[in-house]
Amino acid sequence: MELNERADIDTSQIEDGRRSGGGGGLGGLPIGGGGLAGIVVTLVIALVGGYFGINTLGGGGGESTGTQLNCSEEQKLQLLECRNALYVTSIQDYWTDQLPASFGEQYVPARTHIFSQAVNTACGSADSGVGPFYCPADDKVYIDLTFYQVLSKELGAPGEFAQPYVLAHEYGHHVQDVLGTEAEMRRRQQRDPDNANEESVKLELQADCYAGAWANAAANTEDKDGDKIFKSLTEQDIQQGIDTAGKIGDDALQKRGGGEINPEQFTHGTSAQRQQWFKVGYDSGDPKQCDTFKAGAI
Repeated sequence: MELNERADIDTSQIEDGRRSGGGGGLGGLPIGGGGLAGIVVTLVIALVGGYFGINTLGGGGGESTGTQLNCSEEQKLQLLECRNALYVTSIQDYWTDQLPASFGEQYVPARTHIFSQAVNTACGSADSGVGPFYCPADDKVYIDLTFYQVLSKELGAPGEFAQPYVLAHEYGHHVQDVLGTEAEMRRRQQRDPDNANEESVKLELQADCYAGAWANAAANTEDKDGDKIFKSLTEQDIQQGIDTAGKIGDDALQKRGGGEINPEQFTHGTSAQRQQWFKVGYDSGDPKQCDTFKAGAI
């Protein structure tokens, strides 16, 4: 995977809240000095709305704010946050065209908020332990970039394409919010609490499928000036995305946590299911093929 150094990074799509602190509703896990292991333990044991999910924490909070990234020409592709901003540009360029083409709905852009350790959101407070998440109450994707270290060092997903896959999955949740899919899923959960986890799994697998559909078209996405965002995107890169999906299935996380695999606690789907639905999106290139609710995804 090679990014185009000429591509313009639209930093208006990113909020940098790393200097603003946060309010850790879960206590604010430290990063570094053993913090990574702590994050993994928290994620594996709790399996809270993260590992690429929607924030389900209770309680409202003030919307997060942040400064704009500084991605100058001299450093833009050397900085992790700037490369991620370019991934966001690619993902939102795709959905700006694809959402009306596939679903007849106009795409509403969403910002990504980068935080460190803890953050306050309109969905409540969270810390790095929940992993990346989307908050439908303020239409933002939240990520602590140290999560990529967890993927690489602790979960065995070191490939660089793991990063845009993470973001594409979260923006898949934003698409679900725009289309009303997420709200309808919550209503079904309320009507039938016994099947709440099954509904959650279908939502997460659809977001994986949407990420695959973006990946199919990523090499053709452009910045506002018409410059391609990726200079190259190979089958090896796509395989990195598939491999990442396999590392964060519910069964894989439960096994890594040292416990028994319990399908009744699944909220995101098995490794095989997550890989399968990413491939459905990628192989078809058609987000209309991602209806996990009608397809009997589980």
